[in-house]
Amino acid sequence: MRNRAGLAASLALALCGASSAQQIPEDPSKLAFPALVYEPPRSADHRVVLKNGMVVFVAEDRALPLVTLQLTMRVGRWLEPDGKAGLAAYTGAQMRRGGTKSLSAEALDERLDFLATQVGTAIGETAGSASLNCLSDNLAESLKLFAEILREPRFQQDRLDLARQQDLQAMRKRNDDGADIEAREWNVLLSGEGQFTNRFVTKASLESITRADLEAFHRRWIHPGNMVVAVSGRFDRATMLRTLEAAFANWPEPRPSVPAVPSELTPAPPGLYRIQKEVNQGRVSIGLPGVTRDNPDTYALEVMNEILGGSGFTARITRTVRSNEGLAYSAGSGISFGIYYPGRFRAGFQSKSRTVPYATSLVLEEIRKIREAPVTPVELEIIQKSLIETFPSTFSSLGQTMGIFAADEYTKRDPSFWKTYRERIRAVTVADVQRVARTYLVPEQLRILVVGDQKEIDAGDGKHDVSLATLAPGGRVETLALRDPLTMKRP
Repeated sequence: MRNRAGLAASLALALCGASSAQQIPEDPSKLAFPALVYEPPRSADHRVVLKNGMVVFVAEDRALPLVTLQLTMRVGRWLEPDGKAGLAAYTGAQMRRGGTKSLSAEALDERLDFLATQVGTAIGETAGSASLNCLSDNLAESLKLFAEILREPRFQQDRLDLARQQDLQAMRKRNDDGADIEAREWNVLLSGEGQFTNRFVTKASLESITRADLEAFHRRWIHPGNMVVAVSGRFDRATMLRTLEAAFANWPEPRPSVPAVPSELTPAPPGLYRIQKEVNQGRVSIGLPGVTRDNPDTYALEVMNEILGGSGFTARITRTVRSNEGLAYSAGSGISFGIYYPGRFRAGFQSKSRTVPYATSLVLEEIRKIREAPVTPVELEIIQKSLIETFPSTFSSLGQTMGIFAADEYTKRDPSFWKTYRERIRAVTVADVQRVARTYLVPEQLRILVVGDQKEIDAGDGKHDVSLATLAPGGRVETLALRDPLTMKRP
């Protein structure tokens, strides 16, 4: 007991001495910390090109007895033949679910379960993906199965039939959820009915897809020369590269030449678009098409959006609509920068039907304010510090880092982006924020989508003299009928 007391006394004296030496202030806000020094990792240090053309980003990570592999394929929905909407997604899903040349779907499931190995495959709008997570002790067999799934999928007929039945059932529920309606129609308004992401899967297109279609799509577009791999975990780097080389060797040639992703957009005219859905709350999206990520204004736009609605409770829209007025649980804005075609700006919220017009007017007012008056230096400093000081978390693990490098390789991002990101954010000025707000957030160019009980919304809250019609950009108001869930055509 005396020894413990002596230790405690010594520790207290040491702490007092340290406090005195560091001169800790009484006010915590006056604490000073050394500047954060951090340099992002370089992709070139991890990049290897295999003999078959596959690009690999590899990093040893011995913290856990696991190996994680993420593979990106240059394939997507834009490659689907006319009338076959859904073919890309079915091909991606059934590569994993439908067995392999040597194993039935059931046998493959059983073997992967025995190995405690997780494998997933998918094909989305502008990329395909495949993932492998396994114990390092099971890597050899797991990687062999993974390569067979990619190279020689069986596309078992009963699994394809089951997926089709499930999707047809889900299709009938397309108009049940207001959030699904909002997301779907917002994409149409901003991209256009003819854009490939809006080629809706229908009952007819699903029923037209055959096993032969999946085999042909896979044979034409899936090839290691169009793949980028990110791999991390407990392994020897040289051994891993040899293993990957062997697993994907002797793939049938030639390597396919993949057409570019279409870049054309045909957005709907600016205006107010209304969709009737009998629910208690209205959903509102307000925004317009934006820019691609190579636009030099992206840094100022990112800062502007964070101040306006992207930074949570400190953001203007959130503070006004939620904190001050209590009209919505979630209100804010987001901005994306397109890779193949322009991204978009969107401000949105969900509110009780009768408060939708007033809440919409508040969001539009915040957009007006950030255009017409400079943001404060304090607002700018808070956002800049937030973006800069949280930057290292982007590379919080080796697996995450390899994934970023693979994505950058796939999309051909400028390798200097990560090295210069913070200094470009730091260089944004108050004048820059107002300039990009005035340039890109043009009120007359906004599209407003309102999904909800339109009769209740028009009734208003009885307190504020505002209606949706008076808020319509350019005075344009259009009512959109719900699409038929099986044909996706409007009545």
